[in-house]
Amino acid sequence: MLYSTVPAHEKRRLFRKRLASGELLRFPGAFNPLSARLIERKGFEGVYISGAVLSADLGLPDIGLTTLTEVAARGQQIARMTDLPAIIDADTGFGEPMNVARTIQTLEDAGLAGTHIEDQINPKRCGHLDGKAVVDENTAIKRIRAAADARRDPNFLIMARTDIRAVEGMDAAIDRAKALVDAGADAIFPEAMRTLEEFAAIRAAVDVPILANMTEFGKSELFSVDQLQSVGVNIVIWPVSLLRIAMGAASRALDTLIDDGHLTSRLGEMQHRADLYDLIDYEQYNHFDQDVFNFQIQR
Repeated sequence: MLYSTVPAHEKRRLFRKRLASGELLRFPGAFNPLSARLIERKGFEGVYISGAVLSADLGLPDIGLTTLTEVAARGQQIARMTDLPAIIDADTGFGEPMNVARTIQTLEDAGLAGTHIEDQINPKRCGHLDGKAVVDENTAIKRIRAAADARRDPNFLIMARTDIRAVEGMDAAIDRAKALVDAGADAIFPEAMRTLEEFAAIRAAVDVPILANMTEFGKSELFSVDQLQSVGVNIVIWPVSLLRIAMGAASRALDTLIDDGHLTSRLGEMQHRADLYDLIDYEQYNHFDQDVFNFQIQR
């Protein structure tokens, strides 16, 4: 009932322990708190919170328009609804190194288990679009060093995302990944890898966990969990998938409403009221009310 009873520091500790085991951890993207609870209910290992989804939820493109306050608030709403660890997208850190430091502490306070900071310039763009530009290595290193220095909980995961592969190629991506690990990154997010061999090359280059982004309609082929595990990937995210599916279903339902004037034909596609009430633990709220308000007025 209400929020997760697992403290944020314990989620982080358990996440780190599981990440160190070497198994592949699956982090579907939650587009709201309720979808995070569904992800947990289905048995996944974690929840991912996408910057692209947060932007889209506000009706904005993913070009760095969201603020730290908006991202942290939404991250807190999602993270507190699940016992799973939640990783959030912090774009370029919302400013210069001092801003990056504040970002890390704000996200810690919001109950997140980790975040990733990328090496794109501002304004940034979606990692799977053409025309990206990245900062020089020194600037990228300063962002990660600031993040690592600002962290108060040693189990809060500082992940470095690099977009340089699409700009300068794989050799540059490998060099950048190594430099970011030396700067203090706990994990590497190599964006827009095109083949399993490219993931394997990053795996061979660094001795920290690596993340694979399996976003639809992007640069990467949609590899399976087994394929990614075979090349040593440690975390896989599907950042926008649930939002895309939900919005596609909503669009089709609205078309049906226009054409038929009712949604009777769509009932089988809807989450039943009973399933929704079960997911939000409606019965426990009812019991709580009864326990609190079971007194009688003495006359």
